[in-house]
Amino acid sequence: MSKDDAIEVEGTVTKALSNAKFSVEIDTTGHTVTAYPAGKLRKFFIKILPGDKVTVALSPYDLGKGRITFRHKN
Repeated sequence: MSKDDAIEVEGTVTKALSNAKFSVEIDTTGHTVTAYPAGKLRKFFIKILPGDKVTVALSPYDLGKGRITFRHKN
């Protein structure tokens, strides 16, 4: 699977979990997924807090996990 095969959805961070993981609620469906920040977000120390709007890339094989690829400005 390549990065191009990922499903892009928008959601809201509900909880900060341990080991730089976050619980994100998807806006369209209401499902909750576990997501971690993608490489550039970690590299440039982009802070993600509960309540932030984010874009999550989900794998088509496991829709319960994903990568946070973008944090939207309020």
